[in-house]
Amino acid sequence: MASFLVFTSYIVVIFCVSNGYINGVDAARAFFVFGDSLVDNGNNNYLASLARADSPPYGIDYPTGEPTGRFSNGLNIPDLISKELGSEPTLPYLSPDLRGKKLLVGANFASAGVGILNDTGFQFIEIIRIYNQLDFFEEYKKKLSVIIGDEKAIRLVNRALVLISCGANDFVNNYYLVSNSLRSRQYDLPEFVNYLISEYKKILRRLYNLGARRVVVTGTGPMGCAPSELALRRGPNDGCSTELGLAASLYNPKLFQMIVELNRELGSDVFVVVTMDVNGVFENEFVETKKACCGQGPFNGIGLCTLASNICQRREDYLFWDAFHPSEKANKLIVEKIMTASTEFIYPMNLSTILALDSKINNVV
Repeated sequence: MASFLVFTSYIVVIFCVSNGYINGVDAARAFFVFGDSLVDNGNNNYLASLARADSPPYGIDYPTGEPTGRFSNGLNIPDLISKELGSEPTLPYLSPDLRGKKLLVGANFASAGVGILNDTGFQFIEIIRIYNQLDFFEEYKKKLSVIIGDEKAIRLVNRALVLISCGANDFVNNYYLVSNSLRSRQYDLPEFVNYLISEYKKILRRLYNLGARRVVVTGTGPMGCAPSELALRRGPNDGCSTELGLAASLYNPKLFQMIVELNRELGSDVFVVVTMDVNGVFENEFVETKKACCGQGPFNGIGLCTLASNICQRREDYLFWDAFHPSEKANKLIVEKIMTASTEFIYPMNLSTILALDSKINNVV
């Protein structure tokens, strides 16, 4: 990667922010993103990874019309949350453009293919595992301190919004990756869920220890209803996979319970949990909820999304863009729910409530 900053950049950045957010004048809060392909903004473009979205038709509806590494036909969930924050999209941490003033916006550390566990996603060769993402976050904080000083860097991180999406790959690309997998021989499903939750709690605690104070944590969503799973292991009458449906039904309530316990231990609602039940909530918003817009085979759920794939013409009609990932329209609906939904979808409060509360607090501080 390119070197971080030359001396003259320090002077320019310090001048630009001296009368801005850092000294108390409101500006868009920083935003940090961790996790998997649902929220990766292009980090895997810089890796020797098999989990990539840097070629057409990915990005066909992105403002530039070009692939960026987002696993979407257009904007993804972090992009849309950034809009709600009144900010530009966060850059991938590995991008050489993430330097100077751009560091004040935040950073995206996510990497397609990762899970809670380090052995998840091994088949993708090179990915930024979740603990490595947290290591990069520590590195980011040091870079930020060089520009604005330790105290202001701590305040920026404390006031930032954090999004983390993790867990689905531990089932799809680990426990159920092959029949009789190592993890399935090691644990029965309820034991595996408990193990995942205990490991995830360690990750979230480390995020807190690194300064995160407002963290949105997503559940797994309807894993068994993705086109890839319908193609490979669908249930009766082309229904969702019963195995992965059971996994989600065990995992998500445990995640909810863990978040409640963790907030109680910390004495504050640091973490909020999102159910991500896009099938049940958004079923009536789409013409096609099973078949992917881009792919091949049954449900367009086999193989990669490439220019050689079947590609739908009306992408707004499709819940899924490719075999695994929501379309831009679905992402927009998810973020609308994150912003305004009741506690059935996001607990203990939605993002609009968080932003309003924090605005009052920050105006007093």
